[in-house]
Parts: sequence; C-alpha cells; structure tokens
Amino acid sequence: MNFDIKTEQLSDDTYVISLAGEVDLYTAPEFKQQLLEVIGQGGTEVIVDFSGTTFIDSTTLGVLVGGVKRLRSNDGQLSLVCSDRNITKIFEITGLDRVFTIYSTRNEAVSKVGAAGGVPPA
Repeated sequence: MNFDIKTEQLSDDTYVISLAGEVDLYTAPEFKQQLLEVIGQGGTEVIVDFSGTTFIDSTTLGVLVGGVKRLRSNDGQLSLVCSDRNITKIFEITGLDRVFTIYSTRNEAVSKVGAAGGVPPA
C-alpha cells in the first residue's frame, strides 16, 4: 500500500504532519492516531501537509473534522497544505474550505502559522 506519514515538531505547540500516497479507509486510522497524539502532546497549531498525497476520501475528511473540533476546544487551529487541484476541489465541494485554512505550500503555512503563534518560520 502506498502511504507514508511523518510528523515534525516545529515548536512547543506547532507540528507538521506530512502525508504521502493515498489516505483512505485503510490508512486514515494511522493518520487519526498521529493527529490525536500530536494534540495530546500539547499541539495547538497543527499543519497537515497533503503535498505528497495522491488521494483522500471521506474517512480522511472525518479525521480532519474531528481534529479541528478537538483543537478548537484548546484554542488551537488546524491548517492544510494542498496544491493538488483534485484534492482542494474535494474541500470546496464539501464546504470544508471554509473550515480549514488551505495553503498552497508548506513554507507559506509555516510562516503564517508561525506569525500568528509567535513561532519563527522553519
């Protein structure tokens, strides 16, 4: 199965979770576990990087919505990095582009989140 996940801690409360390959019914549980772990470790600024992702499904959207609800209860936010038009279109069709801030590059997301949270860009 073509799937990879990497988590990077940029500061005490800022994390980037990078996903590659297909994030679907079979791989989303691993993504969910990683997201909950990051939030449990005190992450309040979480960036999910879909740059290397080729496919997402409704299970992935469910994980993201669950994550944003949990983060908002801790005054946190979940931002996305996605440049693939097919994937950004899914967020637009479902209306989730109004729930998440979607950046086209990781650097843009890190600098915007960093500016908001006082974290220097990586």
